[in-house]
Amino acid sequence: MGAGDWPARQHHTGSVEYVSAVSPIAPNGDSNRSPESRDQAARGKRAGFPRSLRLLRHADFERVYESGRRHFSASLTAFYLTRAEGKAPGAKGAAAKAVGAKASGLRVGFTVGRALGGAVERNRIKRRMREAVRLSPPPVEANADVVINPKKSVLTADFAKVLNEVRRAFVVIEEKVSGSRTAQ
Repeated sequence: MGAGDWPARQHHTGSVEYVSAVSPIAPNGDSNRSPESRDQAARGKRAGFPRSLRLLRHADFERVYESGRRHFSASLTAFYLTRAEGKAPGAKGAAAKAVGAKASGLRVGFTVGRALGGAVERNRIKRRMREAVRLSPPPVEANADVVINPKKSVLTADFAKVLNEVRRAFVVIEEKVSGSRTAQ
């Protein structure tokens, strides 16, 4: 296929650019995304992981690591720490009231260290773990903060196995947290 067979665009500088037959931008200016993703983007909604269910602050992660308990499985280690009813630790004043209203149930955070691979691999691990948590909603009865440390095997493991391990970890955490509440 010679240069004459490709559609050409002439720039104002006089140079000619040959354009490939498949363009990432459709002729009407839309991207070539599927209709479902375009509809989803137009609505502004994503099947996500709401902020109220996430562990976000560094201090919260540190508190869970220092004072929490652990649950081990083949693909992950879950650290968890019971929270006081309806209160987000570390929040002060008006922030405590605003966050405290939403703070019932488990709040989940992820840590994926550099030892697990490059940025692409770490991001893939985080996406898989986030989706596993999203598909296995944490129990609302248990008030605890959870930090999940995935292992490198999450990259190659069957997603159903990862999903099962996350669900199992949530069940164990719920049992331990509710058991410690009744013992107090």
